[in-house]
Amino acid sequence: MLSVYPACFFKEENGYSVIFPDLNDLATCGATLDEAMRMAVDCLAGYIHWCRRDGDPIPEPSPMDKIDVNTIARDLDPDSPVGEAFVNMVSVDAEAYAKEHFDKTVRKSLTIPAWLNDEAVRMGINFSQTLKEALLIKVQAQK
Repeated sequence: MLSVYPACFFKEENGYSVIFPDLNDLATCGATLDEAMRMAVDCLAGYIHWCRRDGDPIPEPSPMDKIDVNTIARDLDPDSPVGEAFVNMVSVDAEAYAKEHFDKTVRKSLTIPAWLNDEAVRMGINFSQTLKEALLIKVQAQK
């Protein structure tokens, strides 16, 4: 399921800071705008993933037009002038992202015929990747 939240992007001396006002001012940053966006996706996915895992409530996102970057900036640091800033929606499928990035891997032992092992080794087949791909196909077919 896709989750979409507004984020405030603030241009800094050495990159961008990103704040999610709906998520207790959850923050991240990046040296470039592209990196800041990737970090925002990672940050949002992690927040949602851990809330779900811990059974914590996940706040509803505000409409983008209800987020005022100037107000957010003043709330965070009333003494600093607001420079270049904008609001952008950040979206992520937190469950899919977590499976790819957060969930740890486990080691499995398996038994296959020697001839199959020899042939696969000769062909340079990656056993872990092949098993993962086959299991994904099998699991998705069962849904």
